Amino acid sequence: MLKYTCRRIIGTIPTLLIVITFVFFFVRMIPGDPARLVAGEQATQEAVEAVREQLGLNEPLPVQYVNYVTGLLHGDLGDSLRTKRPVLDEISARYGNTLALTGMALVWSTIAGVLLGVWSGKNRGKWQDYTGMTLAVSGISLPAFWVGFLLIMLFAVRLRWLPTTGAGSIRNLILPSITLGVSIAAVIARFTRSSIIEVLKEDYIRTARAKGIKEKMVTWRHAFRNSMISVVTVVGLQFGYLLGGSVVTEAVFAYPGLGSLLIESVNYRDYPAIQSLILIFSLQFIIINLVVDILYAVLNPEIKLG
Repeated sequence: MLKYTCRRIIGTIPTLLIVITFVFFFVRMIPGDPARLVAGEQATQEAVEAVREQLGLNEPLPVQYVNYVTGLLHGDLGDSLRTKRPVLDEISARYGNTLALTGMALVWSTIAGVLLGVWSGKNRGKWQDYTGMTLAVSGISLPAFWVGFLLIMLFAVRLRWLPTTGAGSIRNLILPSITLGVSIAAVIARFTRSSIIEVLKEDYIRTARAKGIKEKMVTWRHAFRNSMISVVTVVGLQFGYLLGGSVVTEAVFAYPGLGSLLIESVNYRDYPAIQSLILIFSLQFIIINLVVDILYAVLNPEIKLG
């Protein structure tokens, strides 16, 4: 297991290098002049050129790239062009908010998705199955911004039960976490249903039923337990999506997380912040994939760690 884990960690290095290179050059294709934004719209051309030289934007791209990678190797993400603060400080101030939002969204969406998937799978072809899958397809199809606006109109504007913006309490997390987790719950439900249906066809399930074991015990102790491998895989991958895909939800609810920080940085052409945020999102996804692969092998010892 240790050898496999080390090999997987080493295997992530080329992926990270590709991401770093792609992000660096792609960010510089964004229209707009960050030096002009920093200097101000009324600044003279001489002032803009002075800012560009100060920020190192007048250097050739290969030189800027080498400086950027060198800074990363020393743990320096650079300074934000927008706030003049270290990017690491900007990210640290909001990372906890995004982690709380995605964590809450993952918890409720996993519970709801698994329950809905098991309910549909063990009642395949019945009204319960059709109802559950209709809800799942609807959850996947509905845009996050539309779900968010609908929840705001109902629970914040009309009923006035919950706040629509800000962070710091559980109440602030309820609406955005529901918005963020609807599609995730739907995906988990569909995967759980498929896995349950496949497991219920196995011989040991028929044997368990023939022994007179209660259907609830057959479903949860035998069928669900053996379908956990695919469920864990999809939950892990969806968690990676949540961490990097909260941009729309945070924008709708003005939630102070990494997603809203990314939007602000793009609007300001804040190269260091954009590069760092995308790199962090990518690194999170790579780490989660690694953890999921290891859990996959732990849950199924028959899998050879090649």
